[in-house]
Amino acid sequence: MKKHSSLKTILPLLFLMILVLGLMMCANQNEESSQSIIETQDQHDKRMSWWREARFGMFIHWGLYAIPAGEWNGETDHAEWILTTAQIPVKEYEKFTEKFNPTQFNAEEWVQTAKNAGMKYMVITSKHHDGFCLFDSELTEYDVVDATPFGRDILKELSNECHQQGIKMCFYHSIMDWHHPDYLPRRKWESRPAEGADFDRYVQYMKGQVKELVSNYGEIGVLWFDGEWENTWNRDRGTDLYDYVRSLQPSIIINNRVGKGREGMAGTYDPETSVGDFGTPEQEIPDTGLGYNWETCMTMNDHWGYNKHDDNWKSEKELIQKLVDIVSKGGNFLLNVGPTAEGLFPEPCVKRLRAMGKWMDVNEESIYGTTASLFSDLKWGRSTTKAEKIFLHVFEWPKNRILGVPGFTYEVESIYLLEDPETQLNINYSENRAEIELPEQATDPYVSVIALELKK
Repeated sequence: MKKHSSLKTILPLLFLMILVLGLMMCANQNEESSQSIIETQDQHDKRMSWWREARFGMFIHWGLYAIPAGEWNGETDHAEWILTTAQIPVKEYEKFTEKFNPTQFNAEEWVQTAKNAGMKYMVITSKHHDGFCLFDSELTEYDVVDATPFGRDILKELSNECHQQGIKMCFYHSIMDWHHPDYLPRRKWESRPAEGADFDRYVQYMKGQVKELVSNYGEIGVLWFDGEWENTWNRDRGTDLYDYVRSLQPSIIINNRVGKGREGMAGTYDPETSVGDFGTPEQEIPDTGLGYNWETCMTMNDHWGYNKHDDNWKSEKELIQKLVDIVSKGGNFLLNVGPTAEGLFPEPCVKRLRAMGKWMDVNEESIYGTTASLFSDLKWGRSTTKAEKIFLHVFEWPKNRILGVPGFTYEVESIYLLEDPETQLNINYSENRAEIELPEQATDPYVSVIALELKK
């Protein structure tokens, strides 16, 4: 009887121990996963589907730094980082708010310019590293409504216009904040004391602003974080922030800079362990596809924010070929504009966007919703794929008018230039290779596109 009674006592304890152990193992597994929100592959693909279809978006870096326009004490190589690169005391930098009055800002024109360029989404700085907000925040007066003569909520006007014109509204938001008294670490050159600063309190402030962005501006396509590299931010904080944002808008997409782990400008991302939904190469294009969702962000000249001295513009041809190169490797292209303090897109940006839009009007089928190239080494250009179609993007028109495609063994139903679908081209096969007979001259000054419809 005594032995039986002991068993009755021990069995519930054993069960409780096993339950606790199981919960601990689950917790450890969650620590290793990329984030705690679980979704099936189908759910993930559905959430990412518009972004993968879009392929081309506009980045906008705009804020108080547009006022000095890159110049401080005779130096002319500053931009959105000017507070720290020129070592401007915070109190002095705050004075730019008195001059921020972009009376020529027109949300309809901005969105129309992006749309005409063939862009499907817009990512604008709600707050850059300087801490100044382009929206009406209840948590600070250091914003465009409370602190400037302009007094209008720029993000409200843009989000309304994006929703009206069918462009996805997306926000860039900096984790780093050089203005907030609780953000740590301080800049090494700063005189503001760090005593009394509470980073946890800052994180609550930041999450409060993120809630405003995700709650007050309708459906948001992407929340694009940045400034995560300092030692006060870590992976657990990133996971918590990711989960928090997704709890507010479950369908939103979040980049990998919400967490830690990217390797410099390469913006690397591991779908199994990284926090976030896509990688973010900056100012560079990978040599090959990456095997996961990624987006190259890039400037048209050398700066993100407006710099009136920077005339090192990439050409229209270069930008169109970069778009094609990125999409051919399975990526998206987020191309930046730095507006002036008056609220205008610089004319060289407008000129290039106009050229890209004209090219997209003819060739958009070879960009939107396509997947990476089936061919690894095309000396003359790039290729994309969509269902039963293959698109060949010709950068260098062959002098002998014969376009060789190594490894092409597919049977073709129809073959033509996208700008002239009625004229069929001839194709011949030999030894694991196809040769396409082309017109004498390239049909487009930047990139000519050949469509091949495959036999089903």
